[in-house]
Amino acid sequence: MKTNTNLSFGLALLLGLMGCNRNESGTRPAVKELTEAVYASGTIYPENEYKVFANADGVLLERLVNEGDSVRKGQLLFTVEAVAQSAREQAAANIYRQSEANLGTNSPVLAELEAQVRTARTRLENDSTNFVRFRDLYEQNATSKAEVERAQLAYQTARNDYQARRSALQRTRNQLYVELQNTRSQLVASRQERGNARVVSFEDGKIYEVYKEPGELVRRAEQLALMGSGRQVYARLAVDETDFSKIRPGQEVVIKADVYPGKVFKARVKKIYPKLNRVDQSFRVDAVFVGEQPDAYYGLTIEANIITNPPRRVLTIPKALVVGGDSVWVEENGEKKKIRIQKGVENFDLVEIRGGLTEKSTVLSGD
Repeated sequence: MKTNTNLSFGLALLLGLMGCNRNESGTRPAVKELTEAVYASGTIYPENEYKVFANADGVLLERLVNEGDSVRKGQLLFTVEAVAQSAREQAAANIYRQSEANLGTNSPVLAELEAQVRTARTRLENDSTNFVRFRDLYEQNATSKAEVERAQLAYQTARNDYQARRSALQRTRNQLYVELQNTRSQLVASRQERGNARVVSFEDGKIYEVYKEPGELVRRAEQLALMGSGRQVYARLAVDETDFSKIRPGQEVVIKADVYPGKVFKARVKKIYPKLNRVDQSFRVDAVFVGEQPDAYYGLTIEANIITNPPRRVLTIPKALVVGGDSVWVEENGEKKKIRIQKGVENFDLVEIRGGLTEKSTVLSGD
């Protein structure tokens, strides 16, 4: 990208700069008051630009907007028929119902464990009674110590078995409760995913581009449309790295666009990005419009001058007379001759001459 240090200050100044002295045989350089500025090319973009993505896999069922449409926040833009999602939701509902049954009053899982607990409790009661009976008989010298010890061991074993089965029952209840909560969460998430098949606008704005048509397959996170503010736009400028150090927030910017011939828009530098674009050796600078702004056309190409210093009087010629970037054709002794010049700053229409020409020189067209 070729960039230059330019001069510009506004529409009135630009029109006034065209008045270089002309005679019948050519143009004479003229001293004019110019404002020093940095040239930048750029593009117009809408504020709050964002991409609209699909939130589910499926087939695009409806496209409810077209390029250029204005939309409101929450407005339905697309609907997606997600067949696989419906199957997942049905599966989640079946698992949730099974989890409810496993923890319910008639749960077959819990009924078996509760029966085991009741059996263990009955055995414990019997072994406890038997142990007390043998202990009393032993105290009356009516039985042996070995019989008492066997009864005591049976009682302790039954007690441990009862406690273990009660713990197993409670542990199973806890596990089934956790499973129920998990399956409920999965069912809720699946039902919420059903809502993802309805793609809505997150804010008021304008549709700039639509990428999918009804009947086409879409994937989750696939882009469906490009949106942005339908009212406010900003200028995204590319400033050459050699001029970047001159740019400051708040500097005035003069902008021209080919679709608005002869019209100049004013803006101010809002944000400066410190990362160098190595492709074209430029830095990004954003400018916001002051007063009138272009219509909200996405990607409109523009040229801009970022004003860096106050006006000063310099020798100028029309920019169209410069040949090859650093030369002009002049008339010397009745002959047409090409010479090199030393340029200074320039604007959309004029270039400053720092060497090679004087006010008495006659500059010819290169035609």
